[in-house]
Amino acid sequence: MGYLLIVLGLALWTGAHVFKRVAPERRAAMGEPGKGLVTGAIVVSLLLMIFGYRWAPFDPVWALGAWTYPVNNLLVLVAFYFFATSGAKTRVARAVVHPQLVGFSIWAAAHLLVNGQVASILLFGGLLLWALGTIVMLNRIAPTATPAHPVPVKKEVTAVIAALVLYVVVYLIHGWIGPSPTGMG
Repeated sequence: MGYLLIVLGLALWTGAHVFKRVAPERRAAMGEPGKGLVTGAIVVSLLLMIFGYRWAPFDPVWALGAWTYPVNNLLVLVAFYFFATSGAKTRVARAVVHPQLVGFSIWAAAHLLVNGQVASILLFGGLLLWALGTIVMLNRIAPTATPAHPVPVKKEVTAVIAALVLYVVVYLIHGWIGPSPTGMG
């Protein structure tokens, strides 16, 4: 049952995120209520993935060892930095066309490194494929031009601080409610 919920959650997540791109006229015709529908679909998809993951059996496929946890944590910090660069419009955001999706891809790949059971492969592997596929789709639809304006140092600092704060918050929450990010306990 858990695996099925993960797959259904991934399908709904993907559908909700690509709806605007594959059916722009239909999405536009829905107006404001369409935003609520898409948001609701994303929330339901997250719940399906979370409960599916929690209810899935623990079927190990690989265990790469304790060295993967610090590597995972570093990659997650880098992923959060990519998220922050998008909002702060930093030099990285100018160089990388889709920094949020790149960050999401790094986050998913990092989680595959430390979670080698079937449920994790479905969840994080599916999210990684979604992010990479979305990058390809967006680049085919309309490649994004790099902004020409110079980037103030303040924006770079803001992105680093935002990434660090988010990392600490997620690290603490992860240790409190979920698997320990240190791999111990």
